[in-house]
Amino acid sequence: DSTKDYVNDRGRILEGPEYLTIFSGKTGEALKTVDYIPGRGDVCAWGANECKGNRSDRFLACVAYLDGVHPSPVFCRGYYGRLTIAAWIWRDGELKLKWFFDSNNGHTEYEGQGNHNLSVADVDGDGKDEIVYGSSAYDDNGLPLYTTGMGHGDAMHLSDLDPDVPGLEVWGVKETGGWGSVLHSADDGKILVRIPANADVGRGNAADIYPNHRGFELWSSATQGIYDVKGQKITDTVPSVNFRIYWDGDLQDELLYRSYIDDWDYIKHKNIRLFDASQFGGT
Repeated sequence: DSTKDYVNDRGRILEGPEYLTIFSGKTGEALKTVDYIPGRGDVCAWGANECKGNRSDRFLACVAYLDGVHPSPVFCRGYYGRLTIAAWIWRDGELKLKWFFDSNNGHTEYEGQGNHNLSVADVDGDGKDEIVYGSSAYDDNGLPLYTTGMGHGDAMHLSDLDPDVPGLEVWGVKETGGWGSVLHSADDGKILVRIPANADVGRGNAADIYPNHRGFELWSSATQGIYDVKGQKITDTVPSVNFRIYWDGDLQDELLYRSYIDDWDYIKHKNIRLFDASQFGGT
């Protein structure tokens, strides 16, 4: 209804209908619209009894091959408290719910076990994608696989970080509980490396920046140095803590932070600036 304005005096939308729409990528035409699942319901019930919408309006999304063949759009709501994941099937002009996970439905141990981000990967080797949501993971059928119980975090990286350990690993940073920075197995949540910190660890990175160490290197805004995947400290110096990127054509990762791309000099332990997009209007 284009005549409605649901924005309140704080700039938030805490009432009114919510929709999920499939658009044509070619024309922009709305092909199918359904009610968003789950609805916001009681906005105070999404964590910390917070009623301003900061908890109820936390959304994430991805595309996952949950059957190993077809892509499914997946939409998530909530991660500070109540945590929900809705997987959909888009076939022949119809948008149907495939499965729905809700921590309110007998899974209270999964409350608050989500990140500001998620990753998709076949973590159990069955040819179907799973969803890793920070401190918890969910099977291709929507059933929970595990939770580490370490709560919410702001950043994580999922890959085969340690080539000597079967399967994939997750390097993530945690906000509370003194958990700090944690490397865990992606298929069962087993903790492999933990670097404690008595603070909210806001950023962490995992990248292959040393050719003379097996696997990825790990660090965060609280580690006060770089570690290998076995938990051994390599140096006290910390490079930029955000993203990794392939940039200059060698076999090592480069580092992306804001408008900068840096190479890591693993001998002198310092950044080498390769590109600064701020010179061209980047921020």
